[in-house]
Amino acid sequence: MPNDFFQTAQQHLSQLCETQGITLDLQNNPQISPLITAMAMSDFVATQLQKQPELLAQWLAKSPTIADCDHYSQRLQAVLSAVESEEQLHSALRRFRHREMATLSFVQSNRLATVQQIFERLSDLAEALILGARDWLFERLCQEYGTPMNELGEKQELLILGMGKLGGRELNFSSDIDLIFTYPDMGETVGARKPIENSKFFTRLGQRLIRALDEVTVEGFVYRTDMRLRPFGDNGALVLSFSAMEDYYQEQGRDWERYAMIKAKILGEDLNNINHKYLKQLLRPFVYRRYLDFSAIQSLREMKQKISREVLRRGLVDNIKLGAGGIREVEFIVQTFQMMRGGRDKILQQRSLLQVLPHFVPLNLLSQQQIEQLQQAYLFLRNVENILQAINDQQTQTLPTDPIDQARIAFVCQCDTWQIFLNQLQQHQQNVRAIFNELIGEDEQESDDAENPLLATWRDILHYQMTEDELASQLKDYPVEPCDYPIIFQQLSTTFQDWVKRSIGVRGREVLRKLMPKVADQLFNQANYLVLLPRILNILDKINTRTTYLELLLEKEQILPQLMQLCGQSIMISEQIARYPMLLDELILPKSLVTMIELDHYPMALQEYLMRVPEDDEEALIDALRQFKQSHILRIAAADILGVLPVMKISDHLTYLAEAIIGAVVNIAWRQVAQRFGTPEHLTFDEHSGEQQQDFVVIGYGKLGGIELGYNSDLDLVFLHNAPEQSETQGGKKSISSHQFYLKLAQKINGIFNLNTSAGVLYEVDMRLRPSGEAGLLVSTFKAYQDYQQNEAWTWESQALVRARAVYGSKNLREKFTQIRQETLSMARASGELRSEICKMRAKMYEHLSHTTEGKFHLKTDHGGITDIEFIAQYLVLNYAHHYPTMTDWSDNVRIFERSVECGILTDTQGETLKHCYITLRNQIHHLNLLNQEAVVDSGEFVIERQQVQAIWRELLQTNVNK
Repeated sequence: MPNDFFQTAQQHLSQLCETQGITLDLQNNPQISPLITAMAMSDFVATQLQKQPELLAQWLAKSPTIADCDHYSQRLQAVLSAVESEEQLHSALRRFRHREMATLSFVQSNRLATVQQIFERLSDLAEALILGARDWLFERLCQEYGTPMNELGEKQELLILGMGKLGGRELNFSSDIDLIFTYPDMGETVGARKPIENSKFFTRLGQRLIRALDEVTVEGFVYRTDMRLRPFGDNGALVLSFSAMEDYYQEQGRDWERYAMIKAKILGEDLNNINHKYLKQLLRPFVYRRYLDFSAIQSLREMKQKISREVLRRGLVDNIKLGAGGIREVEFIVQTFQMMRGGRDKILQQRSLLQVLPHFVPLNLLSQQQIEQLQQAYLFLRNVENILQAINDQQTQTLPTDPIDQARIAFVCQCDTWQIFLNQLQQHQQNVRAIFNELIGEDEQESDDAENPLLATWRDILHYQMTEDELASQLKDYPVEPCDYPIIFQQLSTTFQDWVKRSIGVRGREVLRKLMPKVADQLFNQANYLVLLPRILNILDKINTRTTYLELLLEKEQILPQLMQLCGQSIMISEQIARYPMLLDELILPKSLVTMIELDHYPMALQEYLMRVPEDDEEALIDALRQFKQSHILRIAAADILGVLPVMKISDHLTYLAEAIIGAVVNIAWRQVAQRFGTPEHLTFDEHSGEQQQDFVVIGYGKLGGIELGYNSDLDLVFLHNAPEQSETQGGKKSISSHQFYLKLAQKINGIFNLNTSAGVLYEVDMRLRPSGEAGLLVSTFKAYQDYQQNEAWTWESQALVRARAVYGSKNLREKFTQIRQETLSMARASGELRSEICKMRAKMYEHLSHTTEGKFHLKTDHGGITDIEFIAQYLVLNYAHHYPTMTDWSDNVRIFERSVECGILTDTQGETLKHCYITLRNQIHHLNLLNQEAVVDSGEFVIERQQVQAIWRELLQTNVNK
């Protein structure tokens, strides 16, 4: 130690004595030399001597020894007995703590005690301060809220578990203290005007205790207090009852919590206290298994790998705690054996590392030489740690670069130079690392960590106690904007804090632990990470208690990239998968989403799908129909997103899918109605199939009829039958007229479609386009339908008929409907009157349906949109079909325009313009559907298309809708 260093400390001492009016004999006072040494070794000591002059006077009269570092509880109690307010309590605790810490630093610097004696006294001091503050505050709260009691009238107390080094009686000079608060039983307070629940009483007590210890005042703090080791961490209750603690550790306790609980100590432990005894019995089975628990090795190996990655990530150099061969590795070696064998060999159930180490030799766990090497290394490292922290009362485990602090460490460690100290340190670290590698080592199996360090780091930080700084450090390796870090952190943190309370199970949590790094790594490499994050988290949130699906995502590597791509472009898909996780099965085969079923194969595919469900199980059949629909909607949407199919083909698939489901629903309803009432007596059997004819047809209107269904389209349906007037049913439990049979069939079909379960409805069905609308019968005869359409229908109903076609029924009945439709649409109409009616109807629709915000354009209802194009198509059919019967051949707009060109009604340019505008706007609506957004865009979009549509409207209908 340089002489000038002691001279500086001596000058500081002289100045202190002069300031305090103390006459100092530097030559003859035997207390001077150790006092100078203590001040030279610790700036903290020098500061306390300045702040507490009486301490300097005492040390000049008699140098403190290790014997003076005892009886903390009694001495503190004498101090606190005079305290009358919490402000005075805070001051008394801090002054007492600083005084006693300075004394221990004096003893350490002058080598008046062993390393073990120092950290045992540091722990005893902390325990005394914590309990002294707790007891003073308990009495104060009892005066305010009454005394907490259980149902048996027994007084309740706050028990405090000291964790980590405090629990092991191995505290450092500037250690944080890790605490867990608990109390025995539920109940409420007595003795106050208004009782409160015990949980509230102890929560308030815990909050005040933390403030008393942790709050930084002008006099500093007592201890930095960390409560994150409690059940659920920061997201959990501050104080739990015994029963809540037991439930948590039995159901959700994890390996790292077992590791932490090895050192848990009930502060002020009293084996005669029944509550203390019960709490120890409650925790023991969680920590120590009855069998040899070899899984502890892998658990601790993973924890050590995590710490090593943290050291690398944080750039920690020369860290004697976390680095290779450091304090943490010694602790891991000891606690591996404790977790592995502690349940069987109870001699290992001890909190103190130094006390449990010697027992490893008779159990043949380590050799005597290895034990001695670990003991020597641990004491050396802990001594260095204490010196480091005593310098300025700061928590650090990093070797200093400052020459003065290096000299301090070398002096206390009795090394002549810093290099000699480093040589000794290196030897101890090498000994520890050799034993650590022999026992714990590295996982023999190839791990993801070796392949991708980023995944390993994600695994370290993705948990409910993740900090914003940790996330920001990790995201620097990804194309993520720093301004987005806070919202990403908020979404992830909220999710993890919610998941920690879920009953996910051990297996599920382990799968999530491996899966989430892969999710994060892939997600944050996407340009649309802010869009993807909530959608993917929502899916994981819905399946995290269904381990099978988590394992599917983990094991089938092709699923995640497809899921990212689909969810990134469609919130509809992400919400569907979240609601129906079985859809993940569709992503297993790489090409399944781009291999589309043939349009005419949907009925057969559905029939095969339903074969696994009993015909008489209606609920299962309807669920199967929903599953079939959802899986194929996913495939169709995927083909849309991936560009496999153009918009027209997408609508074809959605339409044919709906037709297949309509057919299945009709057949299910038919069987159920026929089972009760039999079937109409007039029905015959088909010569080819051998099945009974149904004499029933379903007409699709609107988008279904026009083969233009979208993802969210409802079904406009009309039901027709061909039963004779006097026909009745036969073969059932009860005979009814055939007309009633078809009415009940229509009701049943409607009921199946609209049955609302947790999975929603199969399709929304609208039947208002039937003859006479809502006032008409659910089902009509062909004759009544024809008569209505040709004699009573309004112009708007004839417009609707343009887009109608048969979507279910026999060939004969389909042809019969087509004939009625053609005859009706080909009726002669007065052009002027027709144009007037259509324009009036369009104006009325615009007035009632278009409420677009200024600056926006509704793709369907605003001028120049889809509705205008559809009205033009309907006008062309109704006005010209009398002269050109082939105008009635098609129900879809595109082919109506093509036929209009063929008949010379439209020019080639008009026809192509209308088709282009229609397909362009529909394509945009499709993609907005995928995003679950309204068909609304900025008014600056599609300006040319809108102008073209309005120009053709004016030219054909010779008038414009009022704006």
